[in-house]
Amino acid sequence: MHMVEQDKTSTLASAVADFMKLESAGGVLLLLAAIVAMFIANSPVSDFYDSLLNTTVAVQVGALAINKPLLLWVNDGLMAVFFFLIGLEIKREVMEGELSSFSQVVLPAMGALGGMIVPAAIYAWLNWGDSVALDGWAIPVATDIAFALALLGVFGSRVPTALKVFLLTLAILDDLAAILIIALFYSGDLSYSALLTGLAAVFVAVMMNRMGVTRTSSYILLGVVLWIAVLKSGVHATLAGVLIAFCIPMRDEHGQSPLRDLEHNLHGPVVFAILPIFAFANAGLSLTGISIDDLTHPVTMGVIAGLLIGKPLGILLFVGLAVSLRFVLVPKDIGWRQLLGVSFACGIGFTMSLFIAGLAFEHGSGDYFYGDRLGILVGSVLSALTAYILLHLSLPRITQTDRSA
Repeated sequence: MHMVEQDKTSTLASAVADFMKLESAGGVLLLLAAIVAMFIANSPVSDFYDSLLNTTVAVQVGALAINKPLLLWVNDGLMAVFFFLIGLEIKREVMEGELSSFSQVVLPAMGALGGMIVPAAIYAWLNWGDSVALDGWAIPVATDIAFALALLGVFGSRVPTALKVFLLTLAILDDLAAILIIALFYSGDLSYSALLTGLAAVFVAVMMNRMGVTRTSSYILLGVVLWIAVLKSGVHATLAGVLIAFCIPMRDEHGQSPLRDLEHNLHGPVVFAILPIFAFANAGLSLTGISIDDLTHPVTMGVIAGLLIGKPLGILLFVGLAVSLRFVLVPKDIGWRQLLGVSFACGIGFTMSLFIAGLAFEHGSGDYFYGDRLGILVGSVLSALTAYILLHLSLPRITQTDRSA
């Protein structure tokens, strides 16, 4: 029995390590894409950058036409693939992973809950009375898993496996919450005919799953139909990726996993192409003429305070509450100072925060969107620096004996 438990722990550690290597490398590329976008947006060719993103791209088949600026093709189209991958990860974790056991999920679930409620409350408090600004309440609730894991990956073997699993599980729950928030609060006027078409596509996908259809290409083709229907319905198109992902079979009749294979094949393109393209398209913030008033604007301060203060405060408060009520125990190899460092790492919002900011203010004032992007960049950078310092001080040192072993 002891050997079996050791094998399970070793397998989990190996899987987490492999996942972190990929996400960490993706986090570095994401950072480079954001830096390039910032450089171009503040250079003499900034007009070309803006013109490129506003270039209209149209696809038409008969009476069906999709006509959008390039920026929205990135945010509505490519990000649907990103959300498809998130859906696959969530289903795998629920079926066979860290979310399959109630005892394993309680600690990070409490952290995720606090990490949503407190940042949203801080943002709402600072922007109370401005109904347009309040639309951005969900911006500081998100965690950028690629950046957070890239930061944790800097410390290598100093990071306990339990701490990595805590961050991974919390980030997955964070993504699931973000999906629900987008569906409930950031959908536009509904087209019921398109919505019915989308529901029919989901019904067909569910029936395919129940009938044992395991060819993933069939689901992907149906997913394209679902994406178009959801796009036209007024519900945000990226949700189509999540819905179709939940229909992908976990196992076939031979015990193989079509879902895991598809997730493995998509992970590289999403991490190394789609997310950097999204960062390049959305992080280009011109700093020309920036003033102290821009930094102290309630929207900017709400995002900064939500990410830098609300995230770690909410995570630790709710985790501490769960532990004090004896709902769950903190793993023996994790200290509270390490949890504090990881909680600050969760304040790196970037990708999901930028995405929600675009949804919150796409029909509102450009000044609000400017303030949000500024707040996201400042809050994420300060959270990353604080997390690095705390983790550097709290993680165990690697001795010469450990290295030689």
